[in-house]
Amino acid sequence: MRRMVLAVSLLAAAMAVPARAQTWAVDDPVLKQIWEEGTARSQIYSLAQVLLDSVGPRLTGTPEADGAMNWLVATFQGMGIPARKEQYGTWASWRGGITHVDLLKPRARALEANLLGWSAGTKGKPVQGPVILLPEFKDSAEFRAWLPGAKGRFIALDAAQPTCRPDRQWQEFGAPGRGAGAGGPFGGAPAVGSVADTTSSYGRMVAQRNAARAAWQQRLRATGLNLNALRTALEDAGALGFVQSNWSNETGINKIFTAITKKAPAVDLSCEDYGLVFRLAERNQGPLLRVSSEGEHLGEAPIYNVVAEIKGSTKPNEYVLLSAHYDSYHIAPGATDNASGTATMLEALRILKQVYPNPKRTIIAGFWNSEEQGLNGSRAFVTDHPDIVRGIHTVFNEDTGTGRITNISGQGFLSAAEYIGRWVNKLPAELTRELRLTFPGSPSGGGSDYASFVCAGVPAFSLSTLGWDYGNYTWHTNRDTFDKLVFDDLRNNAVLTAMLVYLAAEDAQPMPRDRRTVLPGGRGGPGVWPTCGEPMRTGPRQ
Repeated sequence: MRRMVLAVSLLAAAMAVPARAQTWAVDDPVLKQIWEEGTARSQIYSLAQVLLDSVGPRLTGTPEADGAMNWLVATFQGMGIPARKEQYGTWASWRGGITHVDLLKPRARALEANLLGWSAGTKGKPVQGPVILLPEFKDSAEFRAWLPGAKGRFIALDAAQPTCRPDRQWQEFGAPGRGAGAGGPFGGAPAVGSVADTTSSYGRMVAQRNAARAAWQQRLRATGLNLNALRTALEDAGALGFVQSNWSNETGINKIFTAITKKAPAVDLSCEDYGLVFRLAERNQGPLLRVSSEGEHLGEAPIYNVVAEIKGSTKPNEYVLLSAHYDSYHIAPGATDNASGTATMLEALRILKQVYPNPKRTIIAGFWNSEEQGLNGSRAFVTDHPDIVRGIHTVFNEDTGTGRITNISGQGFLSAAEYIGRWVNKLPAELTRELRLTFPGSPSGGGSDYASFVCAGVPAFSLSTLGWDYGNYTWHTNRDTFDKLVFDDLRNNAVLTAMLVYLAAEDAQPMPRDRRTVLPGGRGGPGVWPTCGEPMRTGPRQ
């Protein structure tokens, strides 16, 4: 037994440390030390575990987000790296908590539910009432006349899914239709099992779903209000609350966003449970809900970015910037969006502090707030620090999930090919064998925080990663949790990032800011370089 335990322990230790690099392109002792520190003594698991399991979600403006900022500053200071919180505005502070939703009639069942961010709670006691679907109206005048009918009821605000099986199952197992037909595959008929083939199970399901969505969207449009304004009108009319479901087309996974209601709770139900409640209401079978939710508006609170810095020894007013957004949504702790990028940059800076403590250029790590509401933290940094922006050599941003870094685009900067190509050619093949470089590329106008620098003419690059089903599975979902991280990939990313930052900090000349003058545009016309948007310094918007 003891030999078995020892063998298992040794196996676990072997799995924890990636293989040593054997293919050094250059004999650079700092690169080798970065590899050794980042593989043999990686701290990324421990950093991510505390951040996700103990610190938790980081919704902008919440006390939890402020506590997370304090933890990050203290963590850097414990590494001997100066770090600070930088206020750039105020935000509507909100505290969430436990939510419990029960179906009481026509049968008893606990439902899978989450309160949407910045939504009102039930003020310490359960709220009980019937569920109705938002009625169909001819126009906004008819809606206004009906509004008193919302009083004392929960209002269902989404169309129900015809199925909670993901499309991939329908494509694999659904009954085929006539497909290519008698004329063969070139006879003009849609392919078997395609969306267009409405004689197949999958095609019929998609057609049914699209029709239901279109009809429901027309129902919403007839009110004359967007969804937030609709919720406000209904809660002002005395609605008890709102139920909806933003399914992600994966089993058990919903997208979780915000509601901004002041009086009545807005809850997201699982695809299956929302469908149950919807069908009962649609067929007049008397669904009765009981909702208990903790949601409290706390007034205005300051909001911050966190900035850490290793001062340059010979070029202190030139900068290499590590970039990742720190905020998340509130239901899950935001493992792949964007604790993965945060942990990568945190670990990369830790490695550099250990093996490269006196860089030529100043190394800054920016952890941005309110990216999810419009890149606000990074936009504020660019606006508030023109002196730093003028001196930035390069920005490396990571915000695409937990996978290995496999793509860097030049973002339209003409010199990026020379500089990034030279740096990558010095890295070991173990880090670059899957890496694709796209030059000159085109500038991004949004998506993540590097765009806040690109628009200002700063060479800023996204370290883009393998997907791991990011879009449906973890991005903004209730399943974006610690267990979804892939630590082999994150260790790879931290080492790769630290090496790129080191090489950029050592480069003899700043990267030129020459840009493409001809950009691909929409509809065949020429594009233009993106302009910088103004950061929201108060929010959230109704």
